[in-house]
Amino acid sequence: MSIYVSGSLAFDRIMTFPGNFQDHILMDKLHMINVSFMVDGMDERRGGCAGNIAYSLALLGEKPVIVAAAGRDFVPYAEALDKLGLPLDGIRRDADIFTALCYITTDMNSNQITGFYPGAMTLPADYAFPGLDPEHDMAIVSPGNVEDMRRLPSFYKEKGIPYIYDPGQQLPVLSGPDLLAAIEGSLACITNDYELNMICKATGKSEDELLGRTLWLVTTLGAEGALVRGADGTEVRIPPAPPANVTDPTGAGDAHRAGLLKGLTHGLPMPEAAKLGSVSASFALEKMGTQEHAYTPARFRERYEAVFGPLPEGLLP
Repeated sequence: MSIYVSGSLAFDRIMTFPGNFQDHILMDKLHMINVSFMVDGMDERRGGCAGNIAYSLALLGEKPVIVAAAGRDFVPYAEALDKLGLPLDGIRRDADIFTALCYITTDMNSNQITGFYPGAMTLPADYAFPGLDPEHDMAIVSPGNVEDMRRLPSFYKEKGIPYIYDPGQQLPVLSGPDLLAAIEGSLACITNDYELNMICKATGKSEDELLGRTLWLVTTLGAEGALVRGADGTEVRIPPAPPANVTDPTGAGDAHRAGLLKGLTHGLPMPEAAKLGSVSASFALEKMGTQEHAYTPARFRERYEAVFGPLPEGLLP
């Protein structure tokens, strides 16, 4: 059984400005803005949707195949993935370009200025998918190279591989026809509530009409948990699993997707799998960064059972 996770791989450089941006910007000069902010801290962390999902799947005992592209600076990231026991053969490596890089500067009011260099994310993946098994394999198409986000849904449908479509941050560059083609025939489309509204607007379809094209709509609702709706009329609200503390919401959505995939690949119905997603997301909330959280199987089980009751057998290593 293989889980294929396509999407972005990136480095996040996170900086803190010990002031407020608004105090250094002249509102009547916005047409000729030229400012420099002296930051008092900088941290580089591994990120990208595919990397984040794969990381949390590894915590849950899975070894997904990352289908993505990376650049000449990817060595330390690759070493970290290798330590987790994750295969690297699905990652295209290009020696002439940098891995995608996100610069994020946050002020004391939590305002952010972000610059994103796509780098190797502009390259489609070139993985050949040897040994596909429609009876056991599963895939998720998460935000990343746009060509992959258009191509892979058709490929998975042709090969009979159930897949989850997660357009996320790439919604602005995907057309309505792109989205409908990708959602059509998918196992599930997973978004937050704002992204789902964007899909409806871009496609001209209602949420009920989208459910005629995919089997499940999974909508994450932040602190309100998630809503799972099925084409068969199922509608279940999944409560959140309370974290010990909330430090950084970035990456919680990717951790939720990992938990969901974990449950689905072990045969759980979608609403039950979403409970694993809720617990997985809660751990990501507790740490700054998207691949900094960790837990033991016993700790995961304890948090799950505090909210949802007994954890299904055979899920955790």
